[in-house]
Amino acid sequence: MADKKIIVVFGATGSQGGGLAHAILNDKNSEFSVRAVTRDPSSDKAKKLDQSGAEVVAADIDDFQSIKKALKGAYGAYFVTFFWDHFSPETELKQARDLAKAAKQEGVEHVVWSTLEDTRKWVPLNSDQMPTLQDKYKVPHFDAKGEANQFFISEKVPTTFFHVSFYWDNMIHFGLGPKRDDNGKLAISFPMGDKKMAGISADDIGKCAYGIFKKGKKMIGKTIGVAGDQLTCKEMAEALSDALGEDVYYNEMSPEQFRGLGFPGADDLGNMFQFYRDFDEVCNSTRDVNFSKELNPELKSFKMWLKEYGSKIPIDD
Repeated sequence: MADKKIIVVFGATGSQGGGLAHAILNDKNSEFSVRAVTRDPSSDKAKKLDQSGAEVVAADIDDFQSIKKALKGAYGAYFVTFFWDHFSPETELKQARDLAKAAKQEGVEHVVWSTLEDTRKWVPLNSDQMPTLQDKYKVPHFDAKGEANQFFISEKVPTTFFHVSFYWDNMIHFGLGPKRDDNGKLAISFPMGDKKMAGISADDIGKCAYGIFKKGKKMIGKTIGVAGDQLTCKEMAEALSDALGEDVYYNEMSPEQFRGLGFPGADDLGNMFQFYRDFDEVCNSTRDVNFSKELNPELKSFKMWLKEYGSKIPIDD
């Protein structure tokens, strides 16, 4: 363990960080060891990481000194922020600024920063193509991460800019799976038209990040997007029909309809899907399925994901 390079994994009990931590820990020949960062080392997930061989440390992404302490002596770090905990782009910007500054001060040699597009580069704030949210964002949970890239560049932190895709797991945990219409038929509802959307299994994200660390410093300065598939919603509905043994159709919504669904973040997600739809070439050219498979040979397609997880999608009887 002592001669292995330490990768500090923030969000180690979440989807992205947890996937990376377990990918490293499950590779008995890995050149890396895991320092798993969590706010609560006594949680079940943290205990499991400890039992699997990780060094579990308590740190708070809102506390600069605890970030620095967690990074001490590390070779690499995986940084992810948690917009849906607080819905605040300003909070994400502060956290990312602190992460970049701490990585610079502690001499971290390779950071993988989980970021997304700043959609305002394509849809300026004065554009009425989609509503402006929180006064200065189009897709708040994208834009702050994209804006924060500059902190890593300005601090000259050796960084790989890592873009994820739509989590298919949102169909299980986020209420975006098939729902019955007034006639009892199952439908998925998205404002995507006939455009392809990049998607990925949440547990593949960490494995792809591990692939970046394994490729080493030639990945520094690159923007890498990962996806397991790029499918239209009609194609997703057809795959769901096969997996669930019941017809599922694609109910095409407008972005306005999606923004009006009323759940927390519906306006943000409505704008996100509109960005995916209107700028599909931008999103899909970044998220390369073939390169994702090179990073992670176990990468799942949507059909493979459904075979493994389809039974967990909640379906109304």
